[in-house]
Amino acid sequence: MSSPPPRDHTAQPPAEAWPAGDPDLARAVIDAAADLVLLVDADGVIRAAAGSALAALTSRAPWVGRAFVDTVAPDSRSKAEGLVATRLPPPKGVGELNHLAPEGGLRPFGYRVVSQTGAGLRCLVGRDLAAVGALQQRLLEAQQGMEREYARLRLAETRYRMIFRSAPEPIVIAEAASLRLVEANPAALDELGLRADRLGGVSLTSLFSPLSGDALASMLAAARHSGEAAEIEVSRSGSARRTSIRAIAFRQDGAVHLLVRLGITAPEGAGVAADPALRHVHGMVEQTPDGCVIMSADRRVLHANRAFLELAQLSSRHQALGEPLDRWLGRPGIDLPLIQGTLADHGVVRNFPTIVRGAFGSVEAVELSAVTAWAGETGSTGLIIRSKGAQLIVPPQRGPTLPRSVEQLSQLVGSVPLKDIVRETSDVIEKLCIESALDLSRDNRAAAAQMLGLSRQGFYAKLRRHGLGDLVEQDEPV
Repeated sequence: MSSPPPRDHTAQPPAEAWPAGDPDLARAVIDAAADLVLLVDADGVIRAAAGSALAALTSRAPWVGRAFVDTVAPDSRSKAEGLVATRLPPPKGVGELNHLAPEGGLRPFGYRVVSQTGAGLRCLVGRDLAAVGALQQRLLEAQQGMEREYARLRLAETRYRMIFRSAPEPIVIAEAASLRLVEANPAALDELGLRADRLGGVSLTSLFSPLSGDALASMLAAARHSGEAAEIEVSRSGSARRTSIRAIAFRQDGAVHLLVRLGITAPEGAGVAADPALRHVHGMVEQTPDGCVIMSADRRVLHANRAFLELAQLSSRHQALGEPLDRWLGRPGIDLPLIQGTLADHGVVRNFPTIVRGAFGSVEAVELSAVTAWAGETGSTGLIIRSKGAQLIVPPQRGPTLPRSVEQLSQLVGSVPLKDIVRETSDVIEKLCIESALDLSRDNRAAAAQMLGLSRQGFYAKLRRHGLGDLVEQDEPV
């Protein structure tokens, strides 16, 4: 008995023919395959149209029976003529055209010629490029935004590098966890004797004396937890100079870092000439009860003694050095420019009345004298600031003179709010009127109240307010 021949598994079943003569199936396939399908004759006239985008483009005027070039924008007519010209071979690739949308504007399509019949008909298959164009526009805007952000960050880093490197104050940056140095500006490298390529092997605590270890550790811990720590003074190994140190915490790349500012303080007598007289002058400036400040031409503090620090409520000299003096002295932008102008004209300023604003909100009236000081070719301004102290309280007196003159009131501008100046002025006028009425009535309070159009109770209330007359006495008879 013979076995049947083996089956050939690679043999494919005969292909079944597509059903012929089914226009609905053909239209469904066209709608699913393309956004727009046009059948154009030899004259360039659209004979048939289908596709999912057809309804949106022909909502106002049908395309069948119209010339294909009439449906596109003027800038696309030459391309459209090339697609439908039967005398030329069908173009290769995709041709992009802009159709006129019924609501106005343009709608881009990409066309491909897929067939050409012997009757001169061409079939154009179009793909709507509006979604692609929107994505390209969004991609372009995102790319431009990234480039702008990158340029902004690069500019910010450039500014940071320039300020960091040009700062005269020694500044180092360390990791908060390990206290290893990450970066140091040139002033810190020179002052601490470090090399830029070996910072990673240096610990911040190794730069200072072990005697200051506890204070330094406490300050750094406070900076890590609160973001900023108060300035302390520590000593360095092998140096007679003291170092005031202050730390500020910030986060970068997911880790906490410390920006440490070092203020190097010279030992007693250092930096002053060997002349004993000059050392005495330096000591006198530091110990005098009057504030002494030296400011640069751009009104920044170059030196300040202890008395000025007390007036400005500052705990350390380094809080003032390099800062604008307008922050504490005078009306901002008014008093110091006026002093500089007077110095330029006359060379000296004497007994200039102004105010000192403390860091915690106190305001104290002061008088200052100023003179221009020269160090080589560099000019600076030296100021001696004297506190006026408590003013004597003079008992109110009757008379035609105002208890506060207009000139005195004008001096309050910049140091007292406007509403307080207006209230002070109204009190002066009210008190003057009451005194005049009492003088005219020969201290008859009932008559004075009648002159001023006040009730007796209201008149007595104003007398008490201004401290006028003997209020213990009984009312006089009318």
